[in-house]
Amino acid sequence: MASLGLGFFVAAVVSAVALMPPSAVAQLRPYYYSSICPNLEVIVRSSVKQSMVQSPISAPAALRLFFHDCAVRGCDASIMIVNSNGDDEWRNPDNQSLKPEGFQVILNAKAAIDSDPQCKYKVSCADIMALAARESIVQASAEHSPPPDGGYITNSLALHRSQSGGPFYEVELGRYDGRLSTKASVVLPHANFTLDQLNAYFSGLGFSQSEMIALSGGHTLGAADCPFFQYRIGTDTTMDPSFMSQLNSTCSSNPSSGFAFLDPSPVTFDNAFFRNLQAGKGLLGSDQVLYSDVRSRGTVNYYATNQGAFFGDFVAAMTKLGRVGVKTAATGEIRRDCRFPN
Repeated sequence: MASLGLGFFVAAVVSAVALMPPSAVAQLRPYYYSSICPNLEVIVRSSVKQSMVQSPISAPAALRLFFHDCAVRGCDASIMIVNSNGDDEWRNPDNQSLKPEGFQVILNAKAAIDSDPQCKYKVSCADIMALAARESIVQASAEHSPPPDGGYITNSLALHRSQSGGPFYEVELGRYDGRLSTKASVVLPHANFTLDQLNAYFSGLGFSQSEMIALSGGHTLGAADCPFFQYRIGTDTTMDPSFMSQLNSTCSSNPSSGFAFLDPSPVTFDNAFFRNLQAGKGLLGSDQVLYSDVRSRGTVNYYATNQGAFFGDFVAAMTKLGRVGVKTAATGEIRRDCRFPN
């Protein structure tokens, strides 16, 4: 989790925005496939639901995958590419924490879409990723009771029950898939980033501080492995002492496989993430700093008490993220297999 200079991140990330010509944004619209593949959204919704039944971490994994794709070369499914020489985005060290279940969500949805003769080879993997991310948010609600420890620290998948998922929103479609994927192109925020570093990174993608905080609310889903937060134990005074003790117990007994959930309802999309930060129970340093730094605390407090406002701002931020680095027919393609350029 090495920290690099702010100037480096601004310069590296701004290239992603430069990949987004006006013509690319103009081609994006809901119902892009209405006459091409009219059942697209129903197919993806059903496929994601099946993936989530098979594994409860499918939703957070697919949502995170979407961000890791868009933030690098733009939303072009380059994270999905498997190069024979091993030089591709997903094998960069910063992407090694991505879960296989996230990739499988996309491959399952692609197979389901291509099983419809009207849709076969007509829907981009980039658009499938955008739709799968939305469905992961909407369908993010658990089917089990909370674990005995309240959901913060556990290696069990007995999770908190919710009556509903996250906000539904229309997904802009019309992206083409990129043809390139390299390890060197990956520049992502790290778990120990300060607020200044976060703002520098996200401003390169075109996001304001408040938009960055709304997008960070996606951490209401999922978990993180011990190496991403263990450095904070015993040294970070912003961490709740009892929470610190729980984390220490988990990571000490399971140094290689230990993990903790990002909030008490890790498969339910809600605003608990922000209430967690108020209590000093943010798992990642880059999350907790959103509350500990007074410059961003007000936005955290606002979302912690107003889930509707968070949902609205998160939807706007996700829509904006989906416009980063969009490829056109001239600069991309529609892959027959999401793992390999045509």
